[in-house]
Amino acid sequence: MLIADILTPERMLCGVQASSKRRVLEHLSRLFAKYHTELDSDNIYYLLFERERLGSTGIGKNVAIPHARMAHLERPIAAFVQLDTGVDFDAIDNQPVDLAFALLVPESDTHEQEAHLQTLAHLAGMFNDDAWRTQLRDATSLAKKYQLMLNWRNNSDT
Repeated sequence: MLIADILTPERMLCGVQASSKRRVLEHLSRLFAKYHTELDSDNIYYLLFERERLGSTGIGKNVAIPHARMAHLERPIAAFVQLDTGVDFDAIDNQPVDLAFALLVPESDTHEQEAHLQTLAHLAGMFNDDAWRTQLRDATSLAKKYQLMLNWRNNSDT
């Protein structure tokens, strides 16, 4: 899995103001729908929110990776937001989240499910890299943040 296969700079936002986990999911849902007009932001929100009800996707270190399976989606897609201020996401370390990388994957066969799990593992490894995460937060433009994601050291391992 390559980040370039699932994320585009257009589906990235920085300086997002959100007061809650729900607002973060709304921002991500609208971001997906804005560039994929065949997708409905309300449906995306519902799917992401329902997944959160099963357990928080806040993986710790101020990061969340909301994700959901979606019918009629042909390939995985991602969106990213960096918040101005962290919000409670019920993360495993109880720390507020200021980086959210959302993933939507096709609701399909077993092969796709395995790829989904591998993608989530890749993202967790990427966002668990303390030095890289600091660089991502400190990058002054979306273009720099996108390049950091494309060039993370293990980007070609999965």
